[in-house]
Amino acid sequence: MAEEEPKTRKIPVWELPDVPKGKLPPHIELQRTRVTCNPEAPIHTDNDQYWGTYASMGVDNSLRLEEFRENFKVEVISLTEDDIVFDMIGINVAIANAFRRILIAEVPTMAIEKVFIANNTSLIQDEVLSHRLGLVPLKVDPRVFNYMSENDEPTEKNTIVFKLHVSCEKKGPRIKVKSDELKWLPNGSEFLLSTEKSTTDSTSDSTLKEKTYTSFSCSQNSLMEFSDNPIAPRHDDIILAKLGPGQEIELEAHAVKGMGKTHAKWSPVATAWYRMLPEVVLLEEIVGEKAEELVKKCPVKVFDIEDIGKGRKRAAVARPQSCTLCRECIRGDGWDKLVALRRVKDHFRFTIESTGALPPEVLLTEAVKILEDKCERVITELS
Repeated sequence: MAEEEPKTRKIPVWELPDVPKGKLPPHIELQRTRVTCNPEAPIHTDNDQYWGTYASMGVDNSLRLEEFRENFKVEVISLTEDDIVFDMIGINVAIANAFRRILIAEVPTMAIEKVFIANNTSLIQDEVLSHRLGLVPLKVDPRVFNYMSENDEPTEKNTIVFKLHVSCEKKGPRIKVKSDELKWLPNGSEFLLSTEKSTTDSTSDSTLKEKTYTSFSCSQNSLMEFSDNPIAPRHDDIILAKLGPGQEIELEAHAVKGMGKTHAKWSPVATAWYRMLPEVVLLEEIVGEKAEELVKKCPVKVFDIEDIGKGRKRAAVARPQSCTLCRECIRGDGWDKLVALRRVKDHFRFTIESTGALPPEVLLTEAVKILEDKCERVITELS
């Protein structure tokens, strides 16, 4: 009589040794929270937010508001007049990318939209000169101005007018026309748009009434608002054109409010980018000549040598955040068994470089407000 095969029972994950109930095994948790960089290519790059991903292991993968509040952090690494570097911890990559896209395309600024050229005898064509003027960043807070539609009349609240008039003497040397030649006209345009006849009641004489493109007067409140910080180009040394003897440029440039998704000239950032935080781990102790070889392999000096006594030296991870994941340290026989390169999936290092219209820290708060408005609109549409 054949012996009966012993009955087998599938052991749940939470009954395995060293795996508490409601927790994932270490190797699964590593795949969930880290991107592993192998010599050939990175693996475990997905970021699954589905609540039932690990349901068979007794783990709820859904996002909880209380956990998000507890884990979310923003840590400023460096802040200057033009750029900011900060860590955003505890968010999904989709939200991080939303901030990046909003910073580039949806935070409004003021930029030159129309250029009225009265005289241009320089070698640079009118359209090229206009394009250069449009890309000059302006030092003005766009939040105090309104958007201008096609049907709106230019006013002090939606239009900024600059004048540029430079000429080179006929027997003089060549000169450079720089952005500091753009002068703000608080009372609007000085170029005549047309003339029309108007008749007074007391006499029958006809007089000519002059009209300009933007014939508005800047109020005292507006003048006081910009008295300490007058409207001007952010940088004074941007070369717009070069004039030879006898050449001249006379024009007016009208700036309006817009967003980067309409044209790049309205983008408030020179660049806005992020990267996942690098994580460099030594899987084994590396000593002696092997340690020195590892230090030499890294082009950005992530590793260093430390003395552990009795003339022995070992490799240590000194500057992990400098790692560019070039993977030189894990190339070669057996090095991937000694060094592990990873990226933390919910830890992002942001860099924002402002063009100068708004300080970089203000750009971040404005991006948060825009994302908040988007969420409120979605909630309103669904309710």
